[in-house]
Formats: sequence, structure tokens, C-alpha cells
Amino acid sequence: MSRIEIFIAKRYLLSKRSIRFINVIGGISIGGIAIGVAALLVALSVFNGFSSVVTSVLVGFDPHLRIEKQGGMTTSEAAEIQKGLQHRSDVKGYSPFVSGKAMLVTRSFNKVVYVRGIDEQRIADVSGLKNNIVLGSLSLQDSAATGGIVIGFTLADRLAAIVGNEIMIISPSGFQSALSGISTPQTMKFTVNGIFESNNKDYDANYAYISLASAQRLFDLEGKVNGVEVRLTDYNLAASLKEDLEQILPSELSISTWYDLHKTLYLVMKIERWSAYVLLTLIIVVAMFNMLGSLTMGVIEKRRDIAVLKSMGMAPRRIVRMFMLEGMLIGVVGTVIGLILGGIVLYLQITYQLFPLDTTVYIIPAIPVEIHWMDFVSIAVASLGLSWLTAFYPARRAAATNPAESLRWE
Repeated sequence: MSRIEIFIAKRYLLSKRSIRFINVIGGISIGGIAIGVAALLVALSVFNGFSSVVTSVLVGFDPHLRIEKQGGMTTSEAAEIQKGLQHRSDVKGYSPFVSGKAMLVTRSFNKVVYVRGIDEQRIADVSGLKNNIVLGSLSLQDSAATGGIVIGFTLADRLAAIVGNEIMIISPSGFQSALSGISTPQTMKFTVNGIFESNNKDYDANYAYISLASAQRLFDLEGKVNGVEVRLTDYNLAASLKEDLEQILPSELSISTWYDLHKTLYLVMKIERWSAYVLLTLIIVVAMFNMLGSLTMGVIEKRRDIAVLKSMGMAPRRIVRMFMLEGMLIGVVGTVIGLILGGIVLYLQITYQLFPLDTTVYIIPAIPVEIHWMDFVSIAVASLGLSWLTAFYPARRAAATNPAESLRWE
């Protein structure tokens, strides 16, 4: 692109003549692009912030990798898996577990929850349970009469249970025999030794933890466990470890990363993010229609200039480039202003928390934002790409101008 094309495009865009209707539309186009770009940047950064908060809560409490077997695995199989993990530098800890649904019964209330049997000595290596105890302590050791149980804060509220209360657990194991009158359902009595709060309402309302041995008796899994939970030095290494383990472990074993365990949640967040991206891009599209009108009327107004340039020998393709450049300048100015404006809003939210949240309802004090530089790139590419497409029609129309017809009445 030669200097003359750049010079003329800038001259048309930055003309110092009195303000005309076309100039106003051009200014509105720049403002619309800027607002759309800023809104899109802020929205994507908020989605990033919420995703980061959700991930920190989940990986802070959950294991990073879970190895399971349908129907359970023997303790010797679990020991073999743990033996293969102990020499890996990316593995921080591992522990066997037993899991199943059962009914918790108190004097006044009952609720079906997930009951998990864990190794009390090793659970801190694979889960954030121990760090999230708010009342009592993580004590699951069986006494002569009852075992210890740790329940979520919301579950404790629904059962009207406090530390020291007794809870009966009724297991579905042997329930068919109980219905036929052959035997009674498997029941065990536990004492509430601790209450945890994970900042995850699903866990706080639907999970209870007992010792591994108690869970094996409760679910009739003597000598078996459901699987092994693993925590890594960095949760981002979970996918690569999963690939490695799939190569060496038997195919009947199921291996799930922290992402796989909550795949539906992340899929919903991804759909919401893309929906917001598409909908907010429509703001930029509306601004592009203003730009289309401005450039088209500009071409009509500049027919004499175009005719003179073509009469002087300027090729049609250079006319196209000249008006394409004018449209791209509008897009660049609007995009840069929008990115700066969005960046300022994000900075103010991070520094001063302009949009706070009720801490009695939410686990965070303000709307979270997290800046990803790839968002800047993707938004700029989308905005400039739309600017290029919008400028194409007026530029082609300018190149098709007939010099003789344009100069006939001049």
C-alpha cells in the first residue's frame, strides 16, 4: 500500500471541514465499536473470574485424579496402583476410598446422602477436607460402640445435628433381603465428631465422611475399595498423568481427572461464555452498520474526487485499498478505545471492587475478574475482521465509479 492511499484515507477520515452528518455517523460508529469491545472484554473477564473461583473451590477440596473400578477393587489391587504412583514426582499423595449412598437418620430428620469412607491418616494428602473443618475435628476412629462421622455444615443444619450428636446410617446393602423379611437392613451408629464447610453447597449438603473400615462394613465391601484418589503437585498435570496411567493400568479401570468429575458444570460455563461472546459481538455488528452507512455516503460524496483520481491513472484496486483503509482506521480507533476503556474498568474492579457481592450469600466479596491476554487478541481480531468486511462493499462501489459520468455535470 503506497503512501498516497494512506494519506488520502487519513485525510477523508480526519477532515477539518465543518461537522457534517457523515462525520457524525462515523463518530457514532467508533463509539459503538468501542462500547461493544469494552463490554465484550469485561464480560469475558468476569466469566474467567467465576471459572477461576469455581476451579479453586473444586480442586481445593476434591482430588485431582480418581481411579475407580466397576464393582470395586481388592485392597491388593489398590495397593498395586498406589505402588506405581509413589515414585512419580508429580504425585503429592494418594489414598483408597469407599463411596455409596445411604440414609442418615437423627431423632427428628433423615436424609439420603453420599457416604464416603476415607483413610483418616492420608485424607489430608488428597483432599481439602481436613483444612475445611469448622466445628470439632477430623476424627473417624471407631470406638467400642460407635464410629466417628464428619458431615457438611448445610447437612448438619438440615439434620439439626451438632458435634457430639449420634447419627444412624442405614445402608442400601441387603435391602432386598430386608424387604422379604429374611434380615434387617444394614445399620450403623456414628457420633458427629466434626462439621466441614467447603464453600460448595452440593458437598456441604450431601456428603458425609466415615472411616474406611466402617464404610466397607456398611456397604458390604469387606476387603474391597471403590478406588484410589490422587492429588498432584499441580492440578494442571492431571490430564497428562491420566494419559500415562491409561497406558499401564488395566482397561477395566476408570480414570477421571478433576475436570472429568465436573465436566457438565464446565460445559455449561463454556456454553454461557460463548453465548455472551456472540451476543455482545452483536453490539459491534450494529456499530458496523453505522460504519457501512457512513462509508457508503462518503463514497457518494467523493464521486468527483474518485473520478479525478481514476482520470489521473489510479487503478481501481488502489481505490479499493484506499476506502478499505478508511474503514479499517475506524475499526482500529474504536477497537483501541474499547480495549483501553475495558481495561480501565477491569483495573478499577480488581483494585477497588466497584461491584461488591453480599458475603452472607456468596463466598467472594465482589464480582471476580481475571484478565487473559488472549481475550484481548480474540476481541481485536473479531472487531477488525468485521471492520474489514464492512468496508469491502463501499470500497468496491468506489472502484466501480465511472469517471465520465461523475465529471459530466462538474
